[in-house]
Amino acid sequence: MITRLSHLFLRTLRDDPADAEVPSHKLLVRAGYVRRIAPGVYSWLPLGLRVLRRVEQVVREEMNAIGGQEISLPALLPREPYEVTNRWTEYGDGLFRLKDRKGVDMLLGPTHEELFALTVKGEYSSYKDLPVTLYQIQTKYRDEERPRAGILRGREFVMKDSYSFDLDEAGLKTSYEAHREAYQRIFERLGVSYVIVAATSGAMGGSASEEFLAESVVGEDTYVRCVESGYAANVEAVTTTAPPSIPLEGLPQPTVHETGDTPTIATLVDWANGADLGRTVTAADTLKNVLLKTRIPGGEWELLAIGVPGDRDVDEKRLEASLAPAEFVMLGDADFAANPFLVKGYIGPKALQDNGVRYLVDPRIVDGTAWITGANEKGKHVVDLVAGRDFVADGTIEAAEVRDGDPSPDGRGALVSARGIEIGHIFQLGTKYTDAFAVDVLGENGKPTRLLQGSYGVGVSRLVAVIAEQMHDDKGLRWPASVAPADVHIVIANKDVGAREGAEALAVELDAHGLEVILDDRPKVSPGVKFKDSELIGVPLVVVLGRGWADGTVELKDRFTGEARDVPAESAGREVLRAVGRPV
Repeated sequence: MITRLSHLFLRTLRDDPADAEVPSHKLLVRAGYVRRIAPGVYSWLPLGLRVLRRVEQVVREEMNAIGGQEISLPALLPREPYEVTNRWTEYGDGLFRLKDRKGVDMLLGPTHEELFALTVKGEYSSYKDLPVTLYQIQTKYRDEERPRAGILRGREFVMKDSYSFDLDEAGLKTSYEAHREAYQRIFERLGVSYVIVAATSGAMGGSASEEFLAESVVGEDTYVRCVESGYAANVEAVTTTAPPSIPLEGLPQPTVHETGDTPTIATLVDWANGADLGRTVTAADTLKNVLLKTRIPGGEWELLAIGVPGDRDVDEKRLEASLAPAEFVMLGDADFAANPFLVKGYIGPKALQDNGVRYLVDPRIVDGTAWITGANEKGKHVVDLVAGRDFVADGTIEAAEVRDGDPSPDGRGALVSARGIEIGHIFQLGTKYTDAFAVDVLGENGKPTRLLQGSYGVGVSRLVAVIAEQMHDDKGLRWPASVAPADVHIVIANKDVGAREGAEALAVELDAHGLEVILDDRPKVSPGVKFKDSELIGVPLVVVLGRGWADGTVELKDRFTGEARDVPAESAGREVLRAVGRPV
């Protein structure tokens, strides 16, 4: 196919859009691939839609290769299945809810575990039908509180979600591994640099869970890895290595001290090191108690206290993952006023437990460890408050920040952190949804068998932004051949009639060999603008018919490497075919 820029619905921009923060957002808008309609909602213009469809095709081919069967479920869904699994409330404000003209509750689908389970239940009844994997490539909707970065984090997006149904654990693991390998092939074909990390299941539920993260400094996900062992995990999934307990016998008794105006960890440490406690005190010797309210969606708010070593902050993403599906908010001034036993800046375990506040602590706070913490009176702290003797927590929680240098959970080295963009997530859901809808088939033994479900997602539209994020330079986009909107971009940079005729003939020749061709035949656009547009649009091979035409040569430019070479005009077609790996 030949696409003529003189007719293409395209306007490139020289300036970055005012709301764009990351390179992919800036370049996809400037190159005319997408246009913003509302916060987190974008239109796909012709070139952008081509790239999106080519990403879809790679995903589709690899899903078909593992036996997946494509279907399409509606995006407009009834409330009832999501009530059965409680996700109508668990999703909270992230769900787009609406009513039809009769007042019946509906939603725009954020994910389809329920509907796939019901679909299999409605069609299959025998073990002979299993295993089966179904998938769809479909638009999803989530009411993101802060949509950002263009199509990287939107309210409407295209996703491939697939679901496996198996008779036993061995079958589920086989389906899981097949998807894992298919995802690796997908991302390798797309040229994406990625890591696989252990993850939490969140609102999806289930057991085994891994994320595929594209390496990127603009990513919202922080992950850690251990160079020595190869361990890698999303920070939400990192488990803290707890130190051994310390015998309680012979430990000093707690003492309350007047500490003056010391509402922060820093001021408390300064006081302690000037108070002649007989040792040097660091923030790690203090116990910070963070107060919040939590509730199961639709339930009542309850107070919760989180105790962490004073040298660490609470990581809200880790906290959110640990509390899911419950939601939380930090306490505000009005909450402290309503609970006068909470003396802000001086909170200690005793007041929490005396007043029935649930108290969860970091795994490092083991029996026998002694802490400096609040004495529940303004200007007072207690020294040598011992866990397991002077207070007993209601449990532990993974909420403290993970830092470079922390020990790897596998005990084989230290952790280092990096940032990434989630592009895929795979789960072994087990029976969470098949239990909810009693998805059974008649087993080989003649008895009902409950099916085991797996859930596997790929962010298709997000991948377009990820590729743009990883593959661009200061001039524009640099698409890999697997997803580029065309195979070759021909630029007529010479007003000579012969050059135009030669470009037309070259385009026809390449089209006959099955290549997608963009021909910049705009008659009143300067060569400089055409060159800039070709760099911005990012097709991997650019052919320039310019000054060399008079000498019988054309220029071939590799958009990835920047390398350029002259070739005879008469053999330009053959050279292009060789360059793109097609038979001559």
